[in-house]
Amino acid sequence: MPVTIKSPEEIEKMRVAGRLAAEVLQMIGPHVQPGVTTGELDRICHDHIVNVQHAIPAPLNYHGFPRSICTSVNHQVCHGIPGERVLKKGDIVNIDITVIKDQYHGDTSKMFFVGEPSIQARRVTQVSHECMCRGIAIVKAGVRLGDIGHAIQTHAEQNGCSVVREYCGHGIGRQFHEEPQVLHFGQPGTGMELAPGMTLTIEPMINAGGRQVRLLPDDWTVVTRDHSLSAQWEHTILVTETGHEVLTQLPGDGL
Repeated sequence: MPVTIKSPEEIEKMRVAGRLAAEVLQMIGPHVQPGVTTGELDRICHDHIVNVQHAIPAPLNYHGFPRSICTSVNHQVCHGIPGERVLKKGDIVNIDITVIKDQYHGDTSKMFFVGEPSIQARRVTQVSHECMCRGIAIVKAGVRLGDIGHAIQTHAEQNGCSVVREYCGHGIGRQFHEEPQVLHFGQPGTGMELAPGMTLTIEPMINAGGRQVRLLPDDWTVVTRDHSLSAQWEHTILVTETGHEVLTQLPGDGL
């Protein structure tokens, strides 16, 4: 599938989908408390997306995924399936939201603390957020994908963390996952050159320990091999003529 350059009309639809995805994360925040199950968080998000936003939760039935959001707790890296797990004080959880509105996708995720996190949990969460921000900051026409990956990898490793390499960001639009793949490691000056009208996600998965991961028997949930904590943040980005626009950032919210 070739990279799609979005028209002004498509970009406006991407803005709407991105805003809706961001609003779901904002809505669910107060519900992330000790004692709640990840399945309950999924139910609340599903109801909001379908009944309030009149949109579609993209993960539901995507290649067989059984829920409307992803919830990845502690050493779970990504694609955690919501269910009976009860969140407890000290947990960290990534909630990943993708909505479809008028056939276009908005994709974003963030970390939540359940009660007071450990020093290590707070640190890996902060480093992962900084990695995403550093990747986003350099997005503009003419920058290469390797430049983004290098900026993320360098910051993670300078802070004693590692970057998961098996999973990456991606182009997005009418399809959930489009070209190009956006690796979160790499060499400057390599990879595809960004052009105005491209829309893509930057979503580094950063581990407190080693970068090695494994897939659980449910064929979805990815965990760190050494059981070290993992953290991830994600935004959908538009490449513009003058730089970039974060499509999943609400007015007044910092990155």
